[in-house]
Amino acid sequence: MAFAGRWETETQEGYDEFCKLLGIPDDIIEKGRDYKLITEVTQDGNDFSWTQIYPTNAKVTNKFTVGKECDMETIGGKKFKATVLMEGGKLSVTFPNYHHTSEICGGKLVETSKAGAVVLKRTSKKL
Repeated sequence: MAFAGRWETETQEGYDEFCKLLGIPDDIIEKGRDYKLITEVTQDGNDFSWTQIYPTNAKVTNKFTVGKECDMETIGGKKFKATVLMEGGKLSVTFPNYHHTSEICGGKLVETSKAGAVVLKRTSKKL
């Protein structure tokens, strides 16, 4: 149940480079750079609902069960199938253009997205 709660971005590293690699337009990158992304997670055993609320109140909710293939969606609206794994306390999933992990470190939610050598690391505090 460590992931459950409402989280707000405190810091992020590699944001601009990661967004550019994914083809996000410069004006959207600029708007989101200092935005405090809200992540809401509910957890019931291995069942999760993971919602991210972006600038302009755009939001994406993905529901999944660890170890089972599910339908997911990116913020850009791209739908895909993926299996979320739990490895050493980290949630791990491969999106179409990058690999994403989420873990709790020191009471904070740490999310890392990797696309080749480009890494976006977002740290959020619990609200």
